[in-house]
Amino acid sequence: MIDHLSTDVGGVRLAYQLSGPPDAPPLVLLHAMGETAADWEPVRPALDRARHVYALDLRGHGLSDRPGEYSLELMRADVLGFLDALGLACVDLIGHSMGGAVAYLLAEEHLDRVRRLVLEDVPVPRPREPTTPTRPEGQLAFDWALVPAIRAQIDTPDPKWLDRLGRITAPTLVIAGGPGSHVPQDGIAELAQRLPDGRVVTIPVGHLVHRAAPEAFASAVTAFL
Repeated sequence: MIDHLSTDVGGVRLAYQLSGPPDAPPLVLLHAMGETAADWEPVRPALDRARHVYALDLRGHGLSDRPGEYSLELMRADVLGFLDALGLACVDLIGHSMGGAVAYLLAEEHLDRVRRLVLEDVPVPRPREPTTPTRPEGQLAFDWALVPAIRAQIDTPDPKWLDRLGRITAPTLVIAGGPGSHVPQDGIAELAQRLPDGRVVTIPVGHLVHRAAPEAFASAVTAFL
């Protein structure tokens, strides 16, 4: 059973989905840009067998508030505030793409809050050639204003983000999507190499690993956790 809940974090309402045994270790899931907590549906049944799973709608996404102010640092602060609000001292943390960037920023700054970290097809924080995204037509499940704000940070990341990857103490599984992903795979390999306790598993199905190969993704993650 999935409970649909929300909590206030610094004046921003964050929606989340909760599942799994209440007495199991906590696992927090952070989705990619433009997605919601529901994006984890293909792997949730496997993950919540042995974990109390908290799947967030990050600010500007899904049922969470759309405050109009967006950055990876604000999302990091939201997640930290979420952990505090729910009394979660230390969690396992999975982040996909943008959610992975939020996850490693949290793990860099708050070493004691992340037990194990999983980064799914997350680019290394190095500058890249900017592109201009086109807004899809119709109603969106997220605030379009967050796209240029977050993409600008991913295109030109703070150099400290790269330098501080070496501070992460949590054992980290880096899942790469292989040559079918738009994320440069050499950058994913570099990301893992910079982590003191990082390892890479390639599941060659493209950027949306947990959707394209849910069984393989869940098997790798549950074995690691």
